[in-house]
Amino acid sequence: MNWVQNWKDMVNERASLAGTHADPGYWDRRAASFARSTQARADEFLQIVDPFVSPSKTLIDAGAGAGRHAVPLSERLEWVTAVEPSEGMRAKIPPRDNMTVVASNWEDAEVAPADLVICCHVLYGIADPEPFISKLDRCARERAFIMLRESDLPHPAAAIRKRLLGDAGPRLPRFSDLFMLLMQMGIAPDVRFLRYPIQTRYADLDEAVVDARGLVGDAWDEAIGRAMLEELLTRDGDQLVFDGGSVLSGVAHWQPRART
Repeated sequence: MNWVQNWKDMVNERASLAGTHADPGYWDRRAASFARSTQARADEFLQIVDPFVSPSKTLIDAGAGAGRHAVPLSERLEWVTAVEPSEGMRAKIPPRDNMTVVASNWEDAEVAPADLVICCHVLYGIADPEPFISKLDRCARERAFIMLRESDLPHPAAAIRKRLLGDAGPRLPRFSDLFMLLMQMGIAPDVRFLRYPIQTRYADLDEAVVDARGLVGDAWDEAIGRAMLEELLTRDGDQLVFDGGSVLSGVAHWQPRART
């Protein structure tokens, strides 16, 4: 099995759906909901990074999103560089005196090496993963970390698409695919698995519709989609919540190849 080609095939098939990760505006549209959904979540990934953190070290967060890892880690490190291509996501990152926010995708980002490099839930839409991962490896002086889900995407759009088309669409790459790809690249990582509850939170039904419509793609039916969202979402105060259940994610981390 050529695991690099296998990955490319999965991403390209998934990208055939309208409005997915390949769409430059995808994360701009999802930024508000994503930030709202992750801010209240206990993040066990930070516990895995914790043994390698100290006040004298630096870190790069490749695909920092709304800063859910970069911000808390900045409180315990000398400097953090948050690389994030989405303007909507960058706008949600709280400013920190010891943080640089780089408006770029990871492949094109011009960044100095750091002691630690992290990349969480980013690779799903990367069609050419080998140079992406090699740059993570090259920019890390001490340790590189990649986190991906092993579970399917916990999102209301998957349930809606299944009702409309009979399936949830082509699957995203999983952690197990990443592990085999890393091994093919000559990287034998340490592995930790995390299981945690996940919820998606919306300010109102219209925000949920925009989010789900983008992931369902051309099969979206406005009347059916809205009706299904009203069934799937529950109210929590002034927010609407989709309960995604328990999710299994894996974290691969390793000492950079140039330093082994």
